[in-house]
Amino acid sequence: MAVSKDMTIMEIINVNEGIAPILMNAGMHCLGCAMAHGETLEEACMVHGIDADALMDEINAFLGE
Repeated sequence: MAVSKDMTIMEIINVNEGIAPILMNAGMHCLGCAMAHGETLEEACMVHGIDADALMDEINAFLGE
């Protein structure tokens, strides 16, 4: 299953818990916060100043391994 920018952070972590360290390394240190439950990857990237396309590509590359 590929990850898209319109998926919430929690949906993405539920795809594979190994994605959590990728998100944390990108600067998203609040994965357990309430916002993570309803915030999409694109929204979270915007808040944290992260390139959503690059992060999505990194996560999907991890899932493809």
